[in-house]
Amino acid sequence: MHLHILGICGTFMAGIARIAQQLGHEVTGSDENIYPPMSDQLVEAGIKLTLGYKDLADVSRCDFIIMGNALKRGIPAVEYVLRERVPFISGPQWLYEQVLRQKTVLAVAGTHGKTTTASMLNWILAEAGLNPSFLIGGVPGNFAVSAQLTDSPYFVIEADEYDCAFFDKRSKFLHYHPQIAILNNLEFDHADIFDDIHDIQRQFHFLMRTIPDNGVMVRPDQDVNLDKAQGMGCWTPQVTFGSPQADWSFALIEPDASCFDVVYRGEKQGQVQWSIWGLHNANNALAAIAAATAVDVVPSAAIKALATFRTSTRRMELKGVVRDIKVYDDFAHHPTAIATTLGGFRARLGQKPRIIAVLELRSYTMRSGYHQDTLAASWKDADSVHILRPDAENWDADQLLQLAVVPTALYNNMDSLLQGIIDEAQVGDNIVVMSNGGFEGIHGKLLEKLG
Repeated sequence: MHLHILGICGTFMAGIARIAQQLGHEVTGSDENIYPPMSDQLVEAGIKLTLGYKDLADVSRCDFIIMGNALKRGIPAVEYVLRERVPFISGPQWLYEQVLRQKTVLAVAGTHGKTTTASMLNWILAEAGLNPSFLIGGVPGNFAVSAQLTDSPYFVIEADEYDCAFFDKRSKFLHYHPQIAILNNLEFDHADIFDDIHDIQRQFHFLMRTIPDNGVMVRPDQDVNLDKAQGMGCWTPQVTFGSPQADWSFALIEPDASCFDVVYRGEKQGQVQWSIWGLHNANNALAAIAAATAVDVVPSAAIKALATFRTSTRRMELKGVVRDIKVYDDFAHHPTAIATTLGGFRARLGQKPRIIAVLELRSYTMRSGYHQDTLAASWKDADSVHILRPDAENWDADQLLQLAVVPTALYNNMDSLLQGIIDEAQVGDNIVVMSNGGFEGIHGKLLEKLG
């Protein structure tokens, strides 16, 4: 069967493309922007890509359309599909019908940490010899690809709360029907599709409804928003992580969480020593270990696997070093993620090395002003902050300058932003670029100008 994927270069849809190809289908795709790393994976797999949605050659000759959630009415390819009655389906529904309903699904949901935790869990199962299938919204550091289909009964999936398609506004994760589900945390995000935190809690509650009574729900023991979602009804045994009172907890050996003991109900299970850091990653590790033990991986094996775990791309990824100035890339685009990333980095570096944070307030939630009162506090662990002025909808970004507790500057364009960073940067500095988009290729531009 010839499947054509509209919106193929998104991390999720690129994974769908790889899995469909492994099932033996002819796969083609189109996207408004063809960009790495997903475009590189697709080209290497021999999948034909078309730029834009006006060229209808593959759309008109395919047997089936898989529709990405970025597609809207009015786009030529969408109108053709509807007018000519080309069969179509959303990516999440196709994945369940063709693959997931035959697997034991381990899903990782939550506002933050989905990609990292799913990558950890996948690596643990792989090292335990379980050879899991997976689809992760990024390129896991221990794997060369973002998705893979195997003959294993297990499938690890990053379970996103964003909607499926213009014709299916449910959260993606409602299609996955997991037996094991990690619910890492719950905060407000995606203001373009959710009105308030209650909307998101309702979707997480619906996810809880789909987990069977012989499954396992792994969640932090202290999360008020998850408590409220669970309070609507839960029929699945839960395993908790986080505080010393939880089922799974950690005891720090190093303050930056690069080394910590793993404790299960008061008994030490082993010690994680790894190349990454941050309290958030220690909690991610606990969640992954808990989920792995639910499919009979022994804790000591899970802990051993984490020693060789490598983070996904765009998670404090070192992009280059020029004159002893390091430039990092991070996917943080929410105040909690920004604070966690910078706080963990500060704990690792100590007080002396400088951290220069560079932010693109790109997400709809950021631009809507929802976080305008709390955003400035999120970068308190940086020494200075440089921000590309957002296309704000209902608020004045200048108020960030008054609320910030460290020197903060706003810039109207990329050239002035780059110049502001270059004027400040000194030998030994650490520049942390945070955005959920490409940020106009700022990392390469910075390294070139620094050099």
